[in-house]
Amino acid sequence: MTMIETGKPPASPAAGRRERALPAFAEELVGTLSVHSQYVLHGSIRDLHLVRHDKDPDEGGAERQYDDHHTLTEVLWNALREEGYEVLIRFDIADGFTVVTGRAPKDDPVAKEVRELLHGRDTPRAARAQRADTPVPLAEAERTLHSIVTGWKQQLQRAKKTPEVRTRPETPQRQHPYRVVLLIDYAARIPTDVTHLSDPERDFFLNCLKLAEEARPIPDPDSGRRLFNPVIWLADGERDLPTWLVAGSERVRTIGIPLPDLGSRRRMAQLLAQEHIAKSGGGSEDTNGQVRLDKERLDGKRLNAEQLDAEQLDGERLNGEQRPDEHDVDTFARATAGLTLRAMRESARMALDRGLSFAEMRDAVRIYQLGVKDNPWQADYVREQIRKGEAYIRSRVKGQEKAVGKTLDILKRAALGLSGAQASHPGSRPRGVLFFAGPTGTGKTELAKSVATVLFGTEDACLRFDMSEFSSKHSVDRLLGAPPGYVGYEAGGELTTAVRNDPFRVVLFDEIDKADKAVLDKFLQVLEDGRLTDGQGVTTYFSECVLIFTSNLGVRKRTGEGRREGRVAEPGMPYHQLEEIILSNVKEHFVEEIGRPELMNRLGGNVVVFDYIDTKVAAEIFNSQIGNIQRVLREEQGVHLRLSDDAHQALSAYCTADVDNGGRGIGMLLETHLINPLARALFDQEALAGTVVTVTGVRPAGDGTVSLDLRVVRGGGR
Repeated sequence: MTMIETGKPPASPAAGRRERALPAFAEELVGTLSVHSQYVLHGSIRDLHLVRHDKDPDEGGAERQYDDHHTLTEVLWNALREEGYEVLIRFDIADGFTVVTGRAPKDDPVAKEVRELLHGRDTPRAARAQRADTPVPLAEAERTLHSIVTGWKQQLQRAKKTPEVRTRPETPQRQHPYRVVLLIDYAARIPTDVTHLSDPERDFFLNCLKLAEEARPIPDPDSGRRLFNPVIWLADGERDLPTWLVAGSERVRTIGIPLPDLGSRRRMAQLLAQEHIAKSGGGSEDTNGQVRLDKERLDGKRLNAEQLDAEQLDGERLNGEQRPDEHDVDTFARATAGLTLRAMRESARMALDRGLSFAEMRDAVRIYQLGVKDNPWQADYVREQIRKGEAYIRSRVKGQEKAVGKTLDILKRAALGLSGAQASHPGSRPRGVLFFAGPTGTGKTELAKSVATVLFGTEDACLRFDMSEFSSKHSVDRLLGAPPGYVGYEAGGELTTAVRNDPFRVVLFDEIDKADKAVLDKFLQVLEDGRLTDGQGVTTYFSECVLIFTSNLGVRKRTGEGRREGRVAEPGMPYHQLEEIILSNVKEHFVEEIGRPELMNRLGGNVVVFDYIDTKVAAEIFNSQIGNIQRVLREEQGVHLRLSDDAHQALSAYCTADVDNGGRGIGMLLETHLINPLARALFDQEALAGTVVTVTGVRPAGDGTVSLDLRVVRGGGR
């Protein structure tokens, strides 16, 4: 088997350079090798990790240290090698056992000997292991694992006691066990179902648990330190392995690898800024894809973890591009909240590929997250759409001048990227957040649909969720997707899937007060971080969405038993008084009744209060809905509907007598007094196209039905 080099291992301490400031998980592992024989590393195991190095004594520059990023394997091996370990072995169910690297970069005799012990002396390269869907490979793997943990102690003892066993003349007789490290990669893929292990899988993990207890530390022949040959399981999560293995022995230590914090992302951003300069200025790229600085161009100076070298990054432009400054680095680091360092590197590569400057790295991150190059929010037409759309919105939502005005202010703020600008950094929060509160039927849903039409050109861009359907604790699975092992797991979540398919949209959560608390808790994460991770572990970003919540909270006040104790906001009340009452009661609901003050804090000043409609507005809504009925009849049936003055006045009086239910109440009364009797009269008619139907009278009956006096003229023209 060909030995795989780690790519960028630092030289030995004698060469003047050694690793410093290891990641916390590596320091924890290295520091406990004398008491733990197995480790379970879970979390960001596929990420890159930053390590602080010392410079060579003859390398120029004022700073004596620099950062570099490494894979998990590189970090672990370069740290364990300093503890006297000789070889790193990897095992996975696809390729079996592989010697990754030894202490020397090439032609390491110890690595060669270990390879022969694993695969046989006459095997030119390791045969590809059978897949572990049969019991034999796991049984063979367990026996090999036992040999690795003991350092092949028994084989060495047998060779020592058996003179007839020939050894190669160029290879001296080994007197002590091998000091090796085993990484079990893709450990979660060993069991088919971790909750229902097959007999071979159960036996394999049980023997691994027994091995953790039976293992003995191996003394170092030079230092005398007694350390285990560690078995390191790499899994995405703790639950990917049997619980009784992870927690069944004090010899097995679980170590989580978290996502990088802001400090780590800043260090990575500084490093990528340096690489961006080098690449933009003609730097070379090594075989691992890492940009190597042109020392002659950059005078051998590196970026340290605290600040950018002002002499390095300020001043002249490089190929017409302004050198990155601390603001660019900080913006890049904050834009990648929730991402891995590997994702940061890939975003930087994408920026280079697309010819983006480092100052535009936030756009590269957005493309990496959303997979969308065009950003409607950055186009001039969005501002023009909002400017032209004011009249359109006011024509659709009648009698809500103050609510519409505040909504437009928030949209203009979103278009300029000023949402949350007062914070030290707005992060990746949604573009806009609105909470529509007020009486029912006053235009809250209509305004949300109007916003979608103005921003994204179509009402279909409004994704609506009726939160009365999410009143149970487990209904959150519908939004995000069911957990692994549950019915519907493969389908994903309704919310997360829809937003991933189209990240530029309005998401409407209607009647939010009816949702379960578990659902509300998910909204906290969306409002704060602008992202959600579904049941399949896929992250969805809401940074380009406008989120709108609606509720009639505050119009009536709840009692302790959940009943309502009368109206607290009355029709005809001055708007400023009604707004104060509703805002107070909305706050009381979230803070006192459901115990979610943090949700109210995140909504902040984005609560928009709708007023009751008055008789004048009710008449306008009535006329608008009559026009809708006429349009639908004309387009669908070719029927031209007209109302006489008397009929129009009578219908208006019936439908607007009680405006407490707003426009929706007017619509329901129109169904009873016009649409139903009209449909009854026209249903049995033939050849309706071109017919002119005039309603001349409206006659309510005592049983609640309504009859219409109609004049029908066929082929009456327009």
